[in-house]
This record gives sequence, structure tokens and C-alpha cells, in this order.
Amino acid sequence: MAVLRVVLDQANDVVDADQADAARSLVRGLAVTAPPKCAIEAIVPGGAASEPEVDGADTVHRLSLPRRELGAAWQLGAVAGVGGGMIHAPSLFAPLVKHDRANDYDQTVATVWDLRAWTAPETLPRANVLWQRGMLKRAVKHADAVVVPTHAMAERLAGLGRFGDRIRVIPGAAAEDFTIPLDAAQRRTTLGAPARHLVATGTADALGAVFAAAVAVDVDAFVLDAPDGSAAEIAAAALAAGLSAPRVHVLGRLEQQDRAALLAGALAFAAADPAPVWPWRMVEALTLGVPVIAADSGTHRDVLAEGGVLVGPEGFAEAVRDAAGDGARRLSVLAADRSRAYSWNGSAERVWTLHAEL
Repeated sequence: MAVLRVVLDQANDVVDADQADAARSLVRGLAVTAPPKCAIEAIVPGGAASEPEVDGADTVHRLSLPRRELGAAWQLGAVAGVGGGMIHAPSLFAPLVKHDRANDYDQTVATVWDLRAWTAPETLPRANVLWQRGMLKRAVKHADAVVVPTHAMAERLAGLGRFGDRIRVIPGAAAEDFTIPLDAAQRRTTLGAPARHLVATGTADALGAVFAAAVAVDVDAFVLDAPDGSAAEIAAAALAAGLSAPRVHVLGRLEQQDRAALLAGALAFAAADPAPVWPWRMVEALTLGVPVIAADSGTHRDVLAEGGVLVGPEGFAEAVRDAAGDGARRLSVLAADRSRAYSWNGSAERVWTLHAEL
């Protein structure tokens, strides 16, 4: 029996909730789409008081080191206790060492969701940047394949190391249960959302055009996934665009049902930051049929395609006006149609195919 071993580095300690959810969703998809006589084993860090439950995994291989210590060890190439076989890491947290794929049938695949450690390192903690860069260097030497979610990111990654033909594109998706909650209206009230509002993501510099668009259609703006300590800077950007402080709502990462409720009631979702990062919130907005307006970039073109509107900084106001008026239904239908391109079962099928090809 063939066993696909999936690294779940955040099984005990969640440091990036989107990637943690993606990893677990992928395992469930792998279980649904598994070929005959194939099993799934989860590789998890130690340190937890009890064995973590992993939905979709047939077995769990628990290591001795907690996640932080394990990350430091793997960065140095110390992977004792992991074992070989087919290993798939849904992030760069992977046991990347020399192995023999031809004779021992060992293979290791890593995944990159975010290239800001190379394109905009000032936006991330220094330790995070150094760790990601170190792990990518190991991937250049030892990974049998590196997965990225878009073709634009694949092109960028190819310029960061000699990967040859080892780069593969497998997109992510929204969670299978990402739907509008029954108490959506109450959740929006709790969050302080008026009947007319926009939801956006991006840095303070990038959000200025979105705030100006909010002024143009007289709506509040909610900023999701704002980094810690960025509220004042984002509020200043809004004020400079003419949007008063009471109409700007700067939020961190909301729980799934709160995100779904807020997005479902929005006139539009605006992705202001063109950074080469998988746009988790955009895909969630598409899933709910919310009109999507995005800063034109390679990653956004790949993800959105014909499912929304790509604009330059000066185009947000006109696009938001359209989404708030006659274009609302058309853009909603386009978003819902595009969302069908993304599912964790579909991604899982491509993962199985990748390891079969290797």
C-alpha cells in the first residue's frame, strides 16, 4: 500500500490560521480522492498533551520536538525521526534533506503560498523572513517539487533559484463549509457593519484608492487581516482619502463565520495589495458570490480571471460604483461562476497526480 505522508506543522500550535486551515482541508480532500490502496499519514510536531486528531488521516506520526524547535532543526537539516517515503508539505515547513527517489522511492514536496519574504521583506518579521529564505534554499537543493498556487507566483519563484522543471501550480480554495451563517445579520450588527459597506484587504499605502472609492459611494470600509499595530496607519490613509474615522473599521483575522457574514453583506470586496500572495479572502468572496475588485497584478489575474474586475489605483472608484449599482448582479454571477474553479478535492487530486508522476 502506498502511503502519502502529509506534514501538519500547525496541528498543535497555529501560527498562520489560513495555512493551518488549508493543510487540514487538503488532508480531507486527499482522503476523499485517494486512489485505491493508498493511505494518508499525518506528520505532526510533538509537545501536545494528547494525540491530535487529524480528519482524513489513517495514521498520525508524532515527532518528539515541538513546532518551534522542529522548525529550527529542519532549517539546519536535522530531520531524525521523520522517516522517508512520499512526503507532502502544504508549506515550506518540510524535512528537506538529501534522499534517494530513484532507489528508495523517497520524495519530498514543499509548498509556497507567499513570496513577500523576497519581494517585500519589510512587511514581515525579520525572523520569519530569514526562516523562509533558509527553507527555500533547502528546497532548491532537496525538494522533488515545489508547489505554488498561481502561475504568476511560479514565474517569480523560478527567478529565486534553480528549480528547473520542479515547480508545480496547485491552487488553494475556501473551506468546504465556508457559507453564510444563519445568524449573519446579527454577526454584522455585532461587528458594527451598516447596511452598506465594503470589505477590503491590503496595506495602508495600497488602501488609499479603496477608501476614496468608499467616499465616492458613501459607505463604510472594513479592512480585514490588518497586521498588529497597523490600525493608526490605515486610519490615517483613510482620513487622507476623505473617509472619516468612524467609517473605517480595521480588523485582524476574524473567525470564519464572522468573515462569511461580513463578506456576504458587502457591496463588494476590494483586494488592494498586488503582492505575490495567495488571496485567501478573495477566494472566500468569490465563493459567496460577492463582487470582487482587485488591484491588477499577475496573481490577481490568475485567480480572478473573468470573475471580477481588475483595476489600477485610479479605477477602484468607478468599479465600486458599478458594483454598488447596475453591475451588482452581473458581478455577483461572475464571482460565483469563478469560485467553481477552486475546491480542496480538486487540489487534492492534483497532489495525488504530482506524487504519482514523481
